[in-house]
Amino acid sequence: MENINSQEENQRAEVAPGANTGRVTIPTDLDVVDQTLEVMKQWGADALRDCDGTDFPAQLQGVGAKIYSTYYTTRKDNTWAKANPDEIQQIYIMTPFYSTGEGALSIPLMKGLYPEMLKVNPLDRQRWWEVIDRTTGEIVPPAEWEYQEAGDVVVIPQAKPFHQYTVSFLAFIMWDPVHMYNAVVNGWKDVEHQITFDIRQPKTKVFTMERLRKFIADHPYVDVIRYTTFFHQFTLLFDEQAREKYVDWYGYSASVSPYILEQFEKEVGYKFRPEFIIDQGYYNNQYRIPSKEFKDFMVFQRREVAALAKEMVDITHECGKEAMMFLGDHWIGTEPFLDEFKSIGLDAIVGSVGNGCTLRLISDIPGVKYTEGRFLPYFFPDTFFPGGDPVKEAKVNWVTARRAILRKPVDRIGYGGYLKLALDFPEFVDYITSVCDEFRTLYENIRGTTPYCVKTVAVLNCWGKMRSWGCHMVHHALYQKQNYSYAGVIEALSGAPYDVRFISFDDILQDASVLDGVDVIINVGDADTAHTGGYYWKNPVICDAIRRFVWKGGGFIGVGEPTGHQSQGRFLQLADVLGVEKEHGFTLGYDKYNWDNHSHFITEDASEQIDFGEGMKSIYALPESTVLVQREKEVQLAVNEYGAGRSVYISGLPYSFENNRLLHRAVLWSSHCENQLNSWFSSNYNVEVHAYVKNGKFCVVNNTYEPQSTTVYRGDGSSFHLDLDSNEIRWYKI
Repeated sequence: MENINSQEENQRAEVAPGANTGRVTIPTDLDVVDQTLEVMKQWGADALRDCDGTDFPAQLQGVGAKIYSTYYTTRKDNTWAKANPDEIQQIYIMTPFYSTGEGALSIPLMKGLYPEMLKVNPLDRQRWWEVIDRTTGEIVPPAEWEYQEAGDVVVIPQAKPFHQYTVSFLAFIMWDPVHMYNAVVNGWKDVEHQITFDIRQPKTKVFTMERLRKFIADHPYVDVIRYTTFFHQFTLLFDEQAREKYVDWYGYSASVSPYILEQFEKEVGYKFRPEFIIDQGYYNNQYRIPSKEFKDFMVFQRREVAALAKEMVDITHECGKEAMMFLGDHWIGTEPFLDEFKSIGLDAIVGSVGNGCTLRLISDIPGVKYTEGRFLPYFFPDTFFPGGDPVKEAKVNWVTARRAILRKPVDRIGYGGYLKLALDFPEFVDYITSVCDEFRTLYENIRGTTPYCVKTVAVLNCWGKMRSWGCHMVHHALYQKQNYSYAGVIEALSGAPYDVRFISFDDILQDASVLDGVDVIINVGDADTAHTGGYYWKNPVICDAIRRFVWKGGGFIGVGEPTGHQSQGRFLQLADVLGVEKEHGFTLGYDKYNWDNHSHFITEDASEQIDFGEGMKSIYALPESTVLVQREKEVQLAVNEYGAGRSVYISGLPYSFENNRLLHRAVLWSSHCENQLNSWFSSNYNVEVHAYVKNGKFCVVNNTYEPQSTTVYRGDGSSFHLDLDSNEIRWYKI
């Protein structure tokens, strides 16, 4: 390693500064032609794009920039949709719970829903609808209920008194949810509601392929067809006041129609039930342990969507254009980390970057030529208004995502929305100039190499690689009180020096060798959710495999209620491995004495008041474990030895630089590698070191908005002192 003495001018390395242009995409519109050219020059942008509600200016077609055209496969042709109402897209919806004291029960189907977005589909309702007595779980036979078109009401004449009932029904999507969202946020008045048509169905499929060829022929200046996206919208519903009612970025409930479901039945050999999608009103969100039927449905949808998307990509390539997919909107069925996705043949993926997890959700996707992150803020009036502070949001977004970029960069960055809004904030325009320049420098220095990884860490849940980097994500990086203590773990991993894998319980059941090469397993979340596994822990194959892994020297980190499921006298099924258990009132008669806090390697950098987020109630330590933090006789942090292995229990871990350090120490301790702490390491947890050994470079990055001082440790354990300005990043040669 190159000797670096104490003087800063000798420490700094000559590193690639990055080209001053390229790898940046910006939006444009008819009324900002000159300003677009100015911003292109200032930001070094080499690509232009249109956005929903905009047109691409003819004056910019020959400026030498790559041109993206947003292509909507499922909307922007109401003439076709209205002429073929049977092939408008549909969604499964469940009503709220209703009951009555006596007499007939009337259940309004559209109560709580935005009336202009949906239209009840009563066709063949006895087959595709389901009325359920939720008190007993029994299906109410179609002969015992009736639908009244006037008012869209289902009536149960002989409803059982005080039993609760729901109706699961199909509805046509008469206003595309994303177009509706854009219209509401931007205050578009008297805009025609774009109807969502269903490309999976025969007539519309033929029409769509012809429409695509015509679009490409009519737009010869376009280089990249940016599919937004393919066929099925993630679940997004609005209430009567046009407020968001229900959202699930992974939701499959809007990917249904009788045509699709009949095909599904032929494939799987059993009769479809609406409940396979409705799931008691939970809609199989990612916190639910997926049923066999729902997993079958997803497999079917992925294959069918991939095959149809490939036809469109093939046409795109045949016409000499690149095919890019937006990872959002109608993306359902194109699970990017699964094998079917690779068969589509896409050139590129672009997605919205809200934090480190969403950055890795894009940059880690295999099988495409390049990836692009759309950074925040989106140029919408909810951020760009008089008195707004878009610079603050941009700074938080960039610095948060930068950690993940330094582990696995996207190939390009970009912004979306309406450029004219951003132009009113010159400080914002100047700040984004620095972001674009810094991104290009990062990319030039780290592309083509794998950063230093101290350990291999596997996140174990029911979804595995299908939900890589999306664990605990309901809709991108939105905060939720109930999950931030868990999502923080995944966010920390997004910029940590590990080879991170995502494995499922089904992976282990199929072949336990999936654990080969893993140093530490992490199981994080509430009990009986898909993230911790629930009833999977009743399967001895699962328990035996994990216990054997730890017993032979592996590490196990449990956060929240890991392995939680009440069975056989245990709530935490691997309590013996974790060294902790949860009191549910069943063991109050057993006295508990292990309450003393102990100093430990894991907490050496921690403050006196570690932030465990929401924490966890009623966790107690088993006699053989070591408590690191207990508060009011509730354990928040503990460690345990099991055979040759080690485990760490943490009640919750919101993302912060301090907690990121705590998790890093937990990974090292649980894998018996405390001696590797001072390798490519910063003594100050606000500062991180990323090494690219194959490229012969490393960088030191200040993740805060204040100056920081630190001791930097190289890979051989040697060190030097460093002072950094706010957000500064320094590059060195190895």
